[in-house]
Amino acid sequence: MKAIMVALLACVMVPALALAQEGQAPGNLNTITGVNVTGGRVEIVGTKKPNFTTFTMTDPPRLVIDISEAVFSGVKEEVTVGNGTITGIRTASYGSDESAIARVLIGYEREVETDIQASGNALVVTVAGSGGAAVAERPAAAPGPAPAEKAPAAAATTAPGATSEQAAVAAQTDRQQQEKAAAQSAAAAQADRQQQEKAAAQSAAAAQAEAEAQRQAQARAQADRKAQEEAAKVAAQQAQQAEKQRLQEERAAKEAAAAAEKQRQQDEARAAADEKKRQQADDKARREAEAQAAADTRKRQQDEARAAAEEKKRLAAEEREAKREEAQAAAEERQAAAEERRRQQAEARQPRVAQAEPPRRAAPEQGDSADTSSRRKTMTLVGFKQEPHGSRVFVRTNEPVRYTVTEGNRELVLELENTRIAESNNTRSLNTSFFNTPVASVDADVGPSRTVRVAIKLKEQASYETRQEGNEVSIEFRR
Repeated sequence: MKAIMVALLACVMVPALALAQEGQAPGNLNTITGVNVTGGRVEIVGTKKPNFTTFTMTDPPRLVIDISEAVFSGVKEEVTVGNGTITGIRTASYGSDESAIARVLIGYEREVETDIQASGNALVVTVAGSGGAAVAERPAAAPGPAPAEKAPAAAATTAPGATSEQAAVAAQTDRQQQEKAAAQSAAAAQADRQQQEKAAAQSAAAAQAEAEAQRQAQARAQADRKAQEEAAKVAAQQAQQAEKQRLQEERAAKEAAAAAEKQRQQDEARAAADEKKRQQADDKARREAEAQAAADTRKRQQDEARAAAEEKKRLAAEEREAKREEAQAAAEERQAAAEERRRQQAEARQPRVAQAEPPRRAAPEQGDSADTSSRRKTMTLVGFKQEPHGSRVFVRTNEPVRYTVTEGNRELVLELENTRIAESNNTRSLNTSFFNTPVASVDADVGPSRTVRVAIKLKEQASYETRQEGNEVSIEFRR
């Protein structure tokens, strides 16, 4: 049994070691281990023959090389050259496995013509008529003997002021040393592979001997196989139990997912119901606001209509009042004209009466003015005034008025024709008894035939003078 396991291990290890020595890259990709610059010449070194595409770019001039199914190993992402032809080199990787792409971008000082050739596992880019210093990107160190790893690096560079030919020789020497190191590494790998093959052969011989021993112990192997079958049966039962447990867990997971989905649907339904309630509330608030606005509009319109009706009513009332006043004024004018005619008739009769009767002291005194109109007058004020030489009772109207003064027993009566009293306050009695004057009191009231009667009570009989100045009629009493 032990010999069989050793043989199987040897059979597995030998191909694995061979595969590792063959490429050491995922999916057996082309591994780019170095990008070397010598003047206007760029050498791209890999582990396989390159499969590539190119294109150029301008402003500034550049050449782009995409190597398919390739990756970089130990190559810098950016190298500055500046040798008068090449400004620098950049590298970048894209994709993975079989879709991996290794990109090399070469920048030039000016527009140039290039020649691209594949030489074995290397890709060489040459610029016609190029020159300048050499800058090399060393490949990753391969396993090998110590002397190969310690190869001097001074050959890759040149001293300041060296010529292009010396730089080319130095680059050639460096490349030869790299190739020598690679050859030593390959030889070391070949020796290891031979040792592994020898070990595999020895393992195969041991396995064959062990197989012979196994045939002799067939009975024991059958017992072992039976035990293995039992173990396999137990393992099958355990696997069945595990499958049952898995199914139960899946069922529980499905039930949990269904419960979560149901809860989610309930939450969504609840959210939709809340949203619907919110929209209904918003619609209700909007309708209420619209109804309130409509009610406010109707109320405003009603108020405006009411105000318009009241204004119309007021204007109609004012118009009626104006018409009534016009009619009243016309009637008053007609009455005044009639009274004027009667007065004129009375004045015409008066000379005849005067010739028939002797004159008396109690005859009324009349006052007239050329400015007196036939309109009805308004008494605006009745008053009393104490003066140094006597006292005075006066009556004011809105325009000159026709009047008469009648003397009685300790009383004078002033009558204003075609006159009315503007305010009731002017009908209040004026008590002047405490003044040193013949006048005891003054009372104004509305008399018959559209007249205003002003009664002046006297303490004793006294002389007086009556006169009218503008809109004021006054009766003066001397001391």
